[in-house]
Amino acid sequence: MIFRQSIIIPIAALLLLGILGGCVTFEDYLNIRRGGGLSPVVPLAERPVEEPILANHFVLHSASQSVIGVPQVVFTRDQDTLSDLARTYGLGYDELVAANPNVDPWLPGEHTPVLLPTQYVLPNVPRKGIVLNIASKRLFYFPPVAEGQAQVVKTYPIGIGRVGWETPLGTTTVVAKARNPHWYVPASVRREHAEMGDPLPSVIPPGPDNPLGSHVLKLEMPGYLIHGTNQPYGVGMRVSHGCVRLYPEDIEILYELVDIGGTVAIINEPFLLGELDGEIYFESHQPLEDDSISPRERLETLFASYNESSAAIFDRRVQDYVRAIATVSNGVPARISGQATDEVLSRARLVRNTVETNPNAPTLSEVREMIAEAVREAEVL
Repeated sequence: MIFRQSIIIPIAALLLLGILGGCVTFEDYLNIRRGGGLSPVVPLAERPVEEPILANHFVLHSASQSVIGVPQVVFTRDQDTLSDLARTYGLGYDELVAANPNVDPWLPGEHTPVLLPTQYVLPNVPRKGIVLNIASKRLFYFPPVAEGQAQVVKTYPIGIGRVGWETPLGTTTVVAKARNPHWYVPASVRREHAEMGDPLPSVIPPGPDNPLGSHVLKLEMPGYLIHGTNQPYGVGMRVSHGCVRLYPEDIEILYELVDIGGTVAIINEPFLLGELDGEIYFESHQPLEDDSISPRERLETLFASYNESSAAIFDRRVQDYVRAIATVSNGVPARISGQATDEVLSRARLVRNTVETNPNAPTLSEVREMIAEAVREAEVL
Protein backbone atom coordinates (compact mmCIF):
# COMPACT_ATOMS: atom_id res chain seq x y z
CA MET A 1 0.00 0.00 0.00
CA ILE A 2 1.31 3.48 -0.93
CA PHE A 3 0.39 6.42 1.27
CA ARG A 4 -1.37 9.30 -0.43
CA GLN A 5 0.67 12.46 -0.85
CA SER A 6 -1.82 14.58 1.08
CA ILE A 7 -2.32 13.41 4.67
CA ILE A 8 -4.77 15.46 6.71
CA ILE A 9 -4.20 15.21 10.44
CA PRO A 10 -6.75 15.13 13.26
CA ILE A 11 -7.34 18.41 15.08
CA ALA A 12 -6.02 16.89 18.31
CA ALA A 13 -2.57 16.52 16.71
CA LEU A 14 -2.66 19.48 14.32
CA LEU A 15 -0.87 22.12 16.36
CA LEU A 16 1.84 19.71 17.48
CA LEU A 17 2.54 18.78 13.87
CA GLY A 18 2.69 22.45 13.02
CA ILE A 19 5.46 22.82 15.58
CA LEU A 20 7.24 19.80 14.16
CA GLY A 21 6.95 20.80 10.52
CA GLY A 22 6.72 24.57 10.77
CA CYS A 23 3.82 24.67 8.30
CA VAL A 24 0.62 25.03 10.36
CA THR A 25 -0.29 28.37 11.87
CA PHE A 26 -2.90 29.15 14.48
CA GLU A 27 -4.92 30.86 11.72
CA ASP A 28 -4.85 27.57 9.78
CA TYR A 29 -6.17 25.81 12.86
CA LEU A 30 -9.04 28.27 13.29
CA ASN A 31 -9.82 28.09 9.57
CA ILE A 32 -10.05 24.30 9.74
CA ARG A 33 -12.26 24.45 12.85
CA ARG A 34 -14.59 26.79 10.89
CA GLY A 35 -14.69 24.27 8.05
CA GLY A 36 -12.53 26.29 5.67
CA GLY A 37 -9.81 24.79 3.52
CA LEU A 38 -10.53 21.14 4.28
CA SER A 39 -13.55 18.84 4.19
CA PRO A 40 -15.76 19.90 7.15
CA VAL A 41 -17.26 17.49 9.62
CA VAL A 42 -20.99 16.93 9.19
CA PRO A 43 -22.60 18.44 12.32
CA LEU A 44 -24.01 15.87 14.71
CA ALA A 45 -27.38 17.58 14.58
CA GLU A 46 -27.59 16.75 10.87
CA ARG A 47 -26.84 13.04 11.24
CA PRO A 48 -29.44 10.29 11.69
CA VAL A 49 -29.56 8.63 15.11
CA GLU A 50 -28.86 4.92 14.64
CA GLU A 51 -28.90 1.83 16.80
CA PRO A 52 -25.57 1.07 18.56
CA ILE A 53 -23.33 -1.60 17.07
CA LEU A 54 -22.89 -4.90 18.90
CA ALA A 55 -20.52 -4.17 21.75
CA ASN A 56 -18.48 -7.34 21.88
CA HIS A 57 -18.86 -9.47 18.73
CA PHE A 58 -17.16 -8.78 15.39
CA VAL A 59 -16.61 -10.72 12.16
CA LEU A 60 -13.36 -10.36 10.20
CA HIS A 61 -14.19 -10.25 6.52
CA SER A 62 -10.64 -10.91 5.33
CA ALA A 63 -7.35 -12.19 6.70
CA SER A 64 -5.83 -8.73 6.22
CA GLN A 65 -8.46 -6.95 8.31
CA SER A 66 -7.01 -5.87 11.64
CA VAL A 67 -9.41 -3.08 12.66
CA ILE A 68 -12.88 -3.83 14.03
CA GLY A 69 -15.85 -1.74 15.06
CA VAL A 70 -16.57 1.91 14.42
CA PRO A 71 -16.41 4.99 16.68
CA GLN A 72 -19.79 6.13 17.97
CA VAL A 73 -21.20 9.26 19.56
CA VAL A 74 -24.04 9.32 22.08
CA PHE A 75 -25.75 12.25 23.77
CA THR A 76 -26.02 11.97 27.53
CA ARG A 77 -29.13 12.29 29.64
CA ASP A 78 -29.16 14.28 32.84
CA GLN A 79 -28.26 11.46 35.24
CA ASP A 80 -25.78 9.59 33.03
CA THR A 81 -22.18 9.16 34.16
CA LEU A 82 -19.26 7.89 32.09
CA SER A 83 -19.35 4.72 34.22
CA ASP A 84 -22.94 4.11 33.09
CA LEU A 85 -22.05 4.67 29.46
CA ALA A 86 -18.91 2.54 29.67
CA ARG A 87 -20.73 -0.56 30.91
CA THR A 88 -23.70 -0.08 28.57
CA TYR A 89 -21.53 0.13 25.45
CA GLY A 90 -18.93 -2.53 26.34
CA LEU A 91 -16.15 -0.16 27.45
CA GLY A 92 -13.93 0.27 30.48
CA TYR A 93 -13.95 3.42 32.59
CA ASP A 94 -10.38 4.52 31.77
CA GLU A 95 -10.77 4.14 28.01
CA LEU A 96 -13.96 6.21 27.94
CA VAL A 97 -12.37 8.95 30.06
CA ALA A 98 -9.28 8.98 27.79
CA ALA A 99 -11.47 9.44 24.71
CA ASN A 100 -13.37 12.33 26.37
CA PRO A 101 -10.79 14.30 28.39
CA ASN A 102 -12.92 17.45 28.50
CA VAL A 103 -16.09 15.75 29.76
CA ASP A 104 -16.82 15.61 33.50
CA PRO A 105 -17.06 11.85 34.16
CA TRP A 106 -19.57 12.33 36.99
CA LEU A 107 -21.63 15.24 35.70
CA PRO A 108 -21.45 15.29 31.89
CA GLY A 109 -24.70 17.24 31.81
CA GLU A 110 -27.81 16.90 29.70
CA HIS A 111 -27.27 16.42 25.93
CA THR A 112 -23.49 16.31 26.06
CA PRO A 113 -21.93 14.42 23.11
CA VAL A 114 -19.66 11.60 24.28
CA LEU A 115 -17.31 9.80 21.92
CA LEU A 116 -17.50 6.02 22.40
CA PRO A 117 -14.12 4.48 21.45
CA THR A 118 -15.75 1.35 20.05
CA GLN A 119 -13.24 0.80 17.27
CA TYR A 120 -10.18 -1.31 17.99
CA VAL A 121 -6.93 -2.26 16.29
CA LEU A 122 -6.26 -5.94 16.86
CA PRO A 123 -2.92 -6.80 18.47
CA ASN A 124 -0.36 -8.11 16.01
CA VAL A 125 -0.18 -11.61 17.51
CA PRO A 126 -1.55 -15.00 16.43
CA ARG A 127 -5.36 -14.94 16.33
CA LYS A 128 -5.95 -17.82 18.67
CA GLY A 129 -7.57 -18.12 22.07
CA ILE A 130 -7.45 -15.23 24.53
CA VAL A 131 -5.22 -12.19 23.98
CA LEU A 132 -4.93 -9.70 26.84
CA ASN A 133 -3.42 -6.31 26.04
CA ILE A 134 -2.81 -4.74 29.42
CA ALA A 135 -1.84 -1.40 27.87
CA SER A 136 -5.31 -0.97 26.35
CA LYS A 137 -6.99 -2.84 29.25
CA ARG A 138 -8.84 -5.00 26.76
CA LEU A 139 -9.31 -8.72 26.14
CA PHE A 140 -9.70 -10.23 22.65
CA TYR A 141 -10.96 -13.78 22.19
CA PHE A 142 -10.57 -15.63 18.90
CA PRO A 143 -12.75 -18.76 19.01
CA PRO A 144 -11.88 -21.69 16.75
CA VAL A 145 -13.75 -21.67 13.42
CA ALA A 146 -14.28 -24.34 10.82
CA GLU A 147 -12.28 -24.18 7.61
CA GLY A 148 -13.83 -21.75 5.17
CA GLN A 149 -15.69 -19.79 7.84
CA ALA A 150 -14.95 -16.17 8.66
CA GLN A 151 -12.81 -15.48 11.71
CA VAL A 152 -14.74 -14.05 14.67
CA VAL A 153 -13.35 -11.95 17.50
CA LYS A 154 -14.98 -11.04 20.80
CA THR A 155 -13.59 -8.20 22.89
CA TYR A 156 -14.20 -7.04 26.45
CA PRO A 157 -12.78 -4.36 28.76
CA ILE A 158 -10.69 -5.62 31.67
CA GLY A 159 -9.33 -4.48 35.01
CA ILE A 160 -5.64 -5.26 35.52
CA GLY A 161 -2.99 -5.27 38.25
CA ARG A 162 -2.09 -1.99 39.87
CA VAL A 163 1.44 -0.68 40.28
CA GLY A 164 3.40 -3.06 42.46
CA TRP A 165 1.00 -5.92 41.63
CA GLU A 166 1.45 -6.01 37.86
CA THR A 167 -0.38 -8.49 35.66
CA PRO A 168 2.45 -10.68 34.29
CA LEU A 169 3.27 -10.88 30.59
CA GLY A 170 3.75 -14.09 28.65
CA THR A 171 1.91 -17.06 27.18
CA THR A 172 -0.05 -19.47 29.34
CA THR A 173 -3.13 -21.71 29.28
CA VAL A 174 -6.41 -22.11 31.12
CA VAL A 175 -5.95 -25.03 33.53
CA ALA A 176 -9.26 -24.96 35.43
CA LYS A 177 -12.71 -23.34 35.50
CA ALA A 178 -15.16 -22.80 38.35
CA ARG A 179 -18.60 -21.35 38.96
CA ASN A 180 -19.35 -19.65 42.27
CA PRO A 181 -15.75 -20.02 43.46
CA HIS A 182 -14.33 -19.73 46.95
CA TRP A 183 -11.54 -17.19 47.28
CA TYR A 184 -8.56 -18.53 49.16
CA VAL A 185 -6.97 -15.25 50.13
CA PRO A 186 -3.17 -15.24 49.63
CA ALA A 187 -1.07 -14.44 52.67
CA SER A 188 0.39 -11.37 50.94
CA VAL A 189 -3.09 -9.91 50.36
CA ARG A 190 -4.19 -10.72 53.94
CA ARG A 191 -1.07 -9.05 55.26
CA GLU A 192 -1.68 -5.91 53.19
CA HIS A 193 -5.29 -5.65 54.34
CA ALA A 194 -4.30 -6.21 57.94
CA GLU A 195 -1.84 -3.33 57.68
CA MET A 196 -4.67 -1.13 56.37
CA GLY A 197 -6.84 -2.10 59.34
CA ASP A 198 -9.15 -4.19 57.17
CA PRO A 199 -8.35 -7.85 58.02
CA LEU A 200 -9.65 -10.55 55.69
CA PRO A 201 -10.50 -14.17 56.47
CA SER A 202 -8.41 -16.90 54.88
CA VAL A 203 -11.37 -18.04 52.75
CA ILE A 204 -14.27 -16.01 51.32
CA PRO A 205 -17.23 -18.15 50.23
CA PRO A 206 -19.31 -17.59 47.08
CA GLY A 207 -21.70 -14.68 47.23
CA PRO A 208 -21.94 -10.91 46.85
CA ASP A 209 -18.88 -10.29 49.05
CA ASN A 210 -16.61 -12.49 46.94
CA PRO A 211 -14.37 -10.26 44.75
CA LEU A 212 -13.95 -13.09 42.22
CA GLY A 213 -17.56 -12.81 41.16
CA SER A 214 -19.48 -15.81 39.87
CA HIS A 215 -17.04 -17.32 37.33
CA VAL A 216 -13.28 -17.98 37.28
CA LEU A 217 -10.76 -19.14 34.70
CA LYS A 218 -7.56 -20.31 36.42
CA LEU A 219 -4.31 -19.80 34.52
CA GLU A 220 -1.22 -21.97 34.49
CA MET A 221 0.62 -18.97 35.93
CA PRO A 222 0.39 -19.72 39.68
CA GLY A 223 -1.94 -17.39 41.53
CA TYR A 224 -3.40 -15.62 38.49
CA LEU A 225 -7.02 -15.73 37.34
CA ILE A 226 -9.42 -14.27 34.81
CA HIS A 227 -12.67 -13.70 36.68
CA GLY A 228 -15.73 -11.59 37.33
CA THR A 229 -16.05 -9.06 40.11
CA ASN A 230 -18.39 -7.77 42.78
CA GLN A 231 -17.10 -4.25 42.02
CA PRO A 232 -17.92 -3.67 38.34
CA TYR A 233 -17.02 0.01 38.58
CA GLY A 234 -13.37 -1.08 38.74
CA VAL A 235 -13.42 -2.76 35.32
CA GLY A 236 -11.19 -0.91 32.89
CA MET A 237 -8.85 0.34 35.63
CA ARG A 238 -5.62 -0.72 37.35
CA VAL A 239 -7.08 -1.89 40.65
CA SER A 240 -6.34 -5.59 41.13
CA HIS A 241 -3.54 -7.60 42.71
CA GLY A 242 -2.54 -8.86 39.25
CA CYS A 243 -5.58 -10.87 38.16
CA VAL A 244 -7.83 -9.84 35.28
CA ARG A 245 -11.38 -8.64 36.02
CA LEU A 246 -14.35 -8.58 33.65
CA TYR A 247 -17.87 -7.28 34.01
CA PRO A 248 -20.13 -10.03 35.46
CA GLU A 249 -22.09 -10.31 32.21
CA ASP A 250 -18.89 -10.63 30.14
CA ILE A 251 -17.19 -13.34 32.21
CA GLU A 252 -20.38 -15.43 32.00
CA ILE A 253 -20.10 -15.43 28.19
CA LEU A 254 -16.36 -15.99 28.10
CA TYR A 255 -16.58 -18.81 30.64
CA GLU A 256 -18.87 -20.82 28.34
CA LEU A 257 -16.67 -20.25 25.29
CA VAL A 258 -13.21 -21.02 26.66
CA ASP A 259 -12.16 -24.63 27.22
CA ILE A 260 -9.56 -25.95 29.62
CA GLY A 261 -6.29 -25.95 27.72
CA GLY A 262 -7.16 -22.79 25.84
CA THR A 263 -4.24 -20.45 25.17
CA VAL A 264 -3.81 -17.04 26.79
CA ALA A 265 -1.31 -14.46 25.53
CA ILE A 266 -0.68 -11.45 27.79
CA ILE A 267 0.99 -8.52 26.04
CA ASN A 268 1.74 -4.85 26.71
CA GLU A 269 1.31 -2.89 23.47
CA PRO A 270 0.20 0.74 23.87
CA PHE A 271 0.75 1.52 20.16
CA LEU A 272 -1.02 -0.49 17.44
CA LEU A 273 -1.17 -0.30 13.64
CA GLY A 274 -3.90 -1.99 11.62
CA GLU A 275 -5.64 -2.06 8.26
CA LEU A 276 -9.28 -1.82 7.20
CA ASP A 277 -10.60 -1.45 3.64
CA GLY A 278 -7.22 -0.39 2.29
CA GLU A 279 -6.68 2.28 4.95
CA ILE A 280 -4.11 2.26 7.75
CA TYR A 281 -5.08 3.11 11.33
CA PHE A 282 -2.98 3.94 14.38
CA GLU A 283 -4.24 3.43 17.95
CA SER A 284 -2.41 4.98 20.88
CA HIS A 285 -2.83 4.42 24.63
CA GLN A 286 -1.02 6.07 27.50
CA PRO A 287 1.86 3.70 28.34
CA LEU A 288 1.63 2.21 31.81
CA GLU A 289 3.55 4.27 34.36
CA ASP A 290 5.78 1.32 35.24
CA ASP A 291 6.51 0.36 31.62
CA SER A 292 10.21 -0.44 31.24
CA ILE A 293 10.23 0.38 27.50
CA SER A 294 10.10 4.03 26.43
CA PRO A 295 7.41 5.27 24.01
CA ARG A 296 10.15 6.22 21.55
CA GLU A 297 11.54 2.69 21.53
CA ARG A 298 8.09 1.23 21.09
CA LEU A 299 7.30 3.48 18.13
CA GLU A 300 10.61 2.77 16.40
CA THR A 301 10.04 -0.97 16.78
CA LEU A 302 6.50 -0.59 15.45
CA PHE A 303 7.66 1.36 12.38
CA ALA A 304 10.37 -1.19 11.62
CA SER A 305 8.13 -4.22 11.97
CA TYR A 306 5.32 -2.71 9.91
CA ASN A 307 7.64 -1.60 7.11
CA GLU A 308 9.07 -5.10 7.03
CA SER A 309 5.71 -6.87 6.91
CA SER A 310 3.74 -4.67 4.50
CA ALA A 311 4.03 -2.58 1.38
CA ALA A 312 3.55 0.62 3.36
CA ILE A 313 6.56 2.88 3.73
CA PHE A 314 6.69 4.93 6.90
CA ASP A 315 8.76 7.89 5.73
CA ARG A 316 9.84 10.69 8.05
CA ARG A 317 6.71 12.76 7.44
CA VAL A 318 4.35 9.90 8.25
CA GLN A 319 6.41 8.91 11.28
CA ASP A 320 6.19 12.47 12.65
CA TYR A 321 2.46 12.37 12.10
CA VAL A 322 2.12 9.09 14.03
CA ARG A 323 4.35 10.39 16.83
CA ALA A 324 2.03 13.39 17.18
CA ILE A 325 -1.01 11.14 17.50
CA ALA A 326 0.87 9.03 20.04
CA THR A 327 1.16 12.04 22.33
CA VAL A 328 -2.63 12.33 22.47
CA SER A 329 -3.10 8.72 23.67
CA ASN A 330 -6.89 8.77 23.56
CA GLY A 331 -7.21 5.12 22.51
CA VAL A 332 -9.26 5.95 19.40
CA PRO A 333 -7.84 4.57 16.12
CA ALA A 334 -6.94 7.41 13.77
CA ARG A 335 -6.91 6.86 10.02
CA ILE A 336 -3.42 7.94 9.03
CA SER A 337 -4.03 7.59 5.30
CA GLY A 338 -7.36 9.43 5.35
CA GLN A 339 -8.54 12.76 3.97
CA ALA A 340 -10.76 14.38 6.60
CA THR A 341 -10.60 17.02 9.29
CA ASP A 342 -11.24 15.69 12.82
CA GLU A 343 -11.39 12.40 10.99
CA VAL A 344 -12.53 10.23 13.92
CA LEU A 345 -15.54 12.46 14.54
CA SER A 346 -16.25 12.68 10.80
CA ARG A 347 -16.90 8.93 10.60
CA ALA A 348 -18.40 8.37 14.05
CA ARG A 349 -21.85 6.80 14.14
CA LEU A 350 -24.44 8.85 16.08
CA VAL A 351 -26.34 6.31 18.18
CA ARG A 352 -29.30 6.11 20.54
CA ASN A 353 -28.66 6.36 24.28
CA THR A 354 -29.46 2.90 25.66
CA VAL A 355 -28.41 3.39 29.27
CA GLU A 356 -31.21 1.82 31.28
CA THR A 357 -33.03 4.06 33.75
CA ASN A 358 -33.05 2.40 37.14
CA PRO A 359 -35.19 4.04 39.88
CA ASN A 360 -33.10 2.19 42.46
CA ALA A 361 -29.79 3.26 40.96
CA PRO A 362 -27.17 4.58 43.39
CA THR A 363 -26.81 8.31 43.79
CA LEU A 364 -23.86 10.17 42.37
CA SER A 365 -22.12 10.24 45.75
CA GLU A 366 -22.71 6.49 46.15
CA VAL A 367 -21.24 5.80 42.70
CA ARG A 368 -18.18 7.86 43.56
CA GLU A 369 -17.76 5.87 46.76
CA MET A 370 -18.05 2.60 44.79
CA ILE A 371 -15.24 3.73 42.49
CA ALA A 372 -13.15 4.83 45.44
CA GLU A 373 -13.82 1.51 47.16
CA ALA A 374 -12.79 -0.46 44.06
CA VAL A 375 -9.50 1.43 43.92
CA ARG A 376 -8.88 1.47 47.66
CA GLU A 377 -9.66 -2.12 48.43
CA ALA A 378 -8.16 -3.82 45.36
CA GLU A 379 -9.08 -7.13 46.91
CA VAL A 380 -8.60 -9.31 43.92
CA LEU A 381 -5.57 -11.59 43.55
